[in-house]
Amino acid sequence: MDKNAVRRQILVRVLADLIMLSSVTLFALLPQMIFRHWSIATMLLMWLPLAGILSLAGPVVFYAMGFYTKGRSYNGKFKALVIVHATTVLFVVAGLLLYFIRLRPSFPRSSFLLAWTGCAGLLLAARMWAHLWRNLVMEEQGQQLSVAKEHDSVLLIGGAGYIGSALLPKLLDRGYHVRLLDCFLYGEEPIQPVLQHPNLSIHRGDFRNVDTVVAAMRDMKSVIHLGGLVGDPACALDEELTMQINLIATRMIAQVAKGNNISRFVFASSCSVYGASDLILNERSALNPVSLYARSKIASENVLLAMRDGGFEPVILRFGTIYGLSGRTRFDLVVNLLAAKALVDKVITVFGKDQWRPFLHVHDAGRAVLAALDARSENVEPVIFNVGCDGQNYTLGQVGELIQRMAQGSALVCTEDNVDRRNYRVEFRRIRESLGFEPVWTLEAGIQQVLDAISSGKVRNYQDPKYSNVKFLSEPDAREALPVMEDWVAKFMKLPHHAPVNA
Repeated sequence: MDKNAVRRQILVRVLADLIMLSSVTLFALLPQMIFRHWSIATMLLMWLPLAGILSLAGPVVFYAMGFYTKGRSYNGKFKALVIVHATTVLFVVAGLLLYFIRLRPSFPRSSFLLAWTGCAGLLLAARMWAHLWRNLVMEEQGQQLSVAKEHDSVLLIGGAGYIGSALLPKLLDRGYHVRLLDCFLYGEEPIQPVLQHPNLSIHRGDFRNVDTVVAAMRDMKSVIHLGGLVGDPACALDEELTMQINLIATRMIAQVAKGNNISRFVFASSCSVYGASDLILNERSALNPVSLYARSKIASENVLLAMRDGGFEPVILRFGTIYGLSGRTRFDLVVNLLAAKALVDKVITVFGKDQWRPFLHVHDAGRAVLAALDARSENVEPVIFNVGCDGQNYTLGQVGELIQRMAQGSALVCTEDNVDRRNYRVEFRRIRESLGFEPVWTLEAGIQQVLDAISSGKVRNYQDPKYSNVKFLSEPDAREALPVMEDWVAKFMKLPHHAPVNA
């Protein structure tokens, strides 16, 4: 929705609120008029000062409390609480002003309380009615919505990877027609259970190739871009390859999507962009990247933000540190790795025990992508979302202690040698309030999932290169399958070889 349309909507809602406030305060005086036999002139003299104060202060208070900017993303009881709170604040302000002004005749206290309860009730009814009506319509049209979703098509780039293999079955279960673009560097095994699904089509290829992307994008309605080199060690192997895959290809894919009139573009970023900080960080916090991987994500975010307009809606998801099992499980991530070491090696070695990380299960990461894909345009207006929950911010030392308790007989060793400089504790209020997203997995449940997979023999050798991005990409066969495209950046995109750093 364009900004002018948004402003018009806000103006209409402000006028509606002012009419409600003025009307309720006038009707609140009716009992006094009836029982005390006041004249209409007397009632108007009492009403006008309060109506004027409410008309001036009301829009200011309501705007400050998010009535016109965030209200539609508030849900249920929280929305009701905000409405009552805002109305109370407004009437407290009005009451204080009336007290100090001391006009005669004064507005009766009983009528003032009646006006407050009436305004709160009417504002609550007006906004909650819309919420209840939407729920009723959605319930009645549930089957129609399900059928409609069967015709929604989404291009999933990098869908055979760690997060993608957890997301893909969820998209298919939701009724989406999915076209999967992947070079299958790790084989087809991660998505084997859904390979024959009737709503899945496979487009094998390298997403750095513009012809491949153009062909895969045809007739799609939305794009989910999960493809890329992930993790600091893997990206450090080859800077030019990292920039080609993580930055330049992202810009090209977004340009093709925009050229195909695709509106929703969900992009996988990372909380690694925050780097090192002792503060609790949100989406507006300064970025402080300490790795090539983080810088490539920041540069990609900037590219997408610059392309954003009324017809192109990028949604940037900054995932926390992922853990848990998916079709293509990784053991180069801290929770999975430490859990495996505790069970197999009986030793948990933690580097930098006081460093904070926000943790997120891989299946919750998939659920967050679905939430971003399905959300209404006004709910993704902030564009960037941290993905996780406040309760899963842990220090690495706390993670080690938790795993030690769950893996009986393991020893915990903490050292400050070879310390990763990253340290970030993240707030997740925006995705909770705007998209209604809350993780369903806990860190304990994810650790137990990994322990069970190893003890049952589902994972036989956690040190196998296929479980580690950096180990796998260091092998000659992998480097041959994923070569640097010589002069590709300069020739096709005319961009510098190094990502811009925008902290």
